[in-house]
Amino acid sequence: MPRIDLEYFAILRDQAGRQKETRETNAASLAALYDELTDAYGFTLSRARLRVAVNAAFSTWEQPVNEGDIVVFIPPVSGG
Repeated sequence: MPRIDLEYFAILRDQAGRQKETRETNAASLAALYDELTDAYGFTLSRARLRVAVNAAFSTWEQPVNEGDIVVFIPPVSGG
């Protein structure tokens, strides 16, 4: 079971109640990982509204989760 680091920003940080965590997961892909986290924390943003990055590079939702990855889900940015 891969052990990964996760970082949360904006609404995802608020909903998770934390900025970072280390987690063990059986998720086969980043999409499955986000679904797992949505079940755990009740995330309200769909994957269609997010970008995902692994080890500081944008990635696809189909990418497998690997031991030691640093995964960041990036919500939309707003402001003025």
